[in-house]
Amino acid sequence: MHSKGKLFIISGPSGSGKSTMLAEVFEKIDNRYFSVSATTREPRPGEVDGVNYWFKTREEFKSLLEAGEFLEYAEYAGNYYGTLAEPIIKQLEEGKDIFLDIEVQGALQVRRKIPEAILIFAIPPTFDELERRLRKRCTESESKIRERLDTARREYKEAMKYDYIVVTDKPGEASNEIISIVTAEKCKVSERKYLIGEA
Repeated sequence: MHSKGKLFIISGPSGSGKSTMLAEVFEKIDNRYFSVSATTREPRPGEVDGVNYWFKTREEFKSLLEAGEFLEYAEYAGNYYGTLAEPIIKQLEEGKDIFLDIEVQGALQVRRKIPEAILIFAIPPTFDELERRLRKRCTESESKIRERLDTARREYKEAMKYDYIVVTDKPGEASNEIISIVTAEKCKVSERKYLIGEA
């Protein structure tokens, strides 16, 4: 039986380990689609346009926004981020599970438009560990690090609006928790009630 795909939204502060965790998830499961967000921030070393993000100028982003192309968008740490709607709808209709790695503002926007979306909040075991990870990058100024930590504190306050919290202490264990969530969501009565009708 062909069923619609599920939308899983992963959020968490910068430095939470979302990208590493999701890379492991994608090695372990099939029939999934990772939505690449558009952003106006500068690429970090090693990031590739169209793979990690669609890198846009502020003018390009605003043009897409005015055309109604985004499922959600938000400003985060001085840059815009957004998810293009059309690819998401298409993949869900084809039965593929979709994973979005987006920040809290955007996640809650998507939930309003797609109430059945499953929200997962990813965090390190302690806030001190989050700060350690941000400093270990050695890619940002002290003021930028403090800005990210202030943003993270605000994001933590929104975590109670999510369905699940995954602790990213060890990427392998965290990815297994994500896979367990995916499995549990697919085993819900609402997903398998068609089997009852066969009795």
